[in-house]
Order: sequence, then structure tokens, then C-alpha cells
Amino acid sequence: MVRYQIILAYDGSNFVGSQKQANSRTVQGELEKALQQIGWTGTSVLMAGRTDTGVHASGQVAAFDFDEWKYSTEKLLQAMNAKLSHDLVVKKMQVTNSEFHPRFDATSRTYRYRLFYEKVRDPLREKFEWHVRTSFDGDALKESASLFLGTFDFSSFGSKTTENGTTVRTVTKSEWKKKPKNEWQFEVSADAFLYRMVRRMVFVQVSLAQGKCSRKDVEQALLKKQVKLPSGLAPAHGLTLIEVKY
Repeated sequence: MVRYQIILAYDGSNFVGSQKQANSRTVQGELEKALQQIGWTGTSVLMAGRTDTGVHASGQVAAFDFDEWKYSTEKLLQAMNAKLSHDLVVKKMQVTNSEFHPRFDATSRTYRYRLFYEKVRDPLREKFEWHVRTSFDGDALKESASLFLGTFDFSSFGSKTTENGTTVRTVTKSEWKKKPKNEWQFEVSADAFLYRMVRRMVFVQVSLAQGKCSRKDVEQALLKKQVKLPSGLAPAHGLTLIEVKY
């Protein structure tokens, strides 16, 4: 059995997420369709993580078995990219061990969220950044990131990815960086993430920086105390999965 590990990049705007769904355009579905066109007879491409509708990736990882392929790894990468659409590409490929699983073998995942504050809309930036129209305290935003460092029950910030799963996660990196043109980037790494966890974290931090909740509210929520945080999610289009580590 020959198992290949690939690193993917995609613009999530026109995908209904990464996980295959019937009658919907998904990253997994497009990968399997491309492979079938070059002789693959496998049943499923394995994915490192599930990204929601509209979420992008520059470092998503997938794997598949392809015993029928008799040429080089480089030729396979080229053949797949020739069959994939303009918004999905295989960046790197390598042969890996037959037991490798991109999801269960991962030790950490890193996401980046981009937003900008301007009073006037910018259609080009809004494709990949959340346009925040209400001003916020930049220092408060920066300082809020450290609240999430450590091991907590993140049930106030997302839902289980499996029915019997846990909502406890360990965040090892959480920081905001100010960029030119009033852009802010949030990078967060964890052993794993709950469903919509990063988008919820971003929304709550922006709300905190706008004075709609306090640091203590966030701290109490992470300790599973009864506290009402502002409800909502940051839009999907500002989020990118940038790295999966093993």
C-alpha cells in the first residue's frame, strides 16, 4: 500500500466546507474527483481537519492510498493539479507510512484570522478580511489574546466535533498583530479546535475591545462559570488554516 501525504491551499469562498457532502461542492469531494480522473479507485481521501463553508486554507493536510500510480510523486502532484479547479491546489506531496492519519496523528493546528477597521467598505479586502465597522481599543484587543493560553473547557466558544468528544482544548499560541492599513491578524495554535471555536474567540475578543464585555467575563466563561458573553461569530471568510504539525 502506498499512502501519499499532501499539503493543500484553497480559497474557501465557493466551497461548502472541506468535508464531503452529497450534492455540494467540497474540498474533499473535488480531490476525490480529480484522483478518479487519473485512475484512483480508492474510497476516501483523509483530511486533517474540517473547515466550514467559506473558510480558507494555506496548510491543510490530506492523505490517500494510490497503489495504481506507477510514476513519480512529482508527476502525481502535477496530474492532480491539472484536474483541480483554480481555487484548489496541491502545494506539496510526499510518500508517507501506510498508517499515517492526517487528523489523528496531528499534534497541533494553527489558524490565522484577518480583520480590518475602516468606516468605508473595501470590496477587495472584504474577500479575505472581516470588515469591522465599529471602532475598538487596539490595546485591549492585543491583551485579550493571552486569556486563552492554557488548557480550558472551551464549551462557551464552540461545540463538540464528535458526539462523545470533549470540549477541553489546550491553546499554545494566541496573539494579535497590527498590520498596515488598519489590519489586525489573530494567530492561534491548539492541539485541536472545537467546531467554530476560532471564529467565536475572535468575535468575543472584538466585543471585549469594543467594551461589550470584560476580561473577567471571558475568564469566567473559560472556568465554566455562568456568564453571558456577546453572542455571534466572526465571519468565515476572514479565517485561514495555515499549518498542521505532526
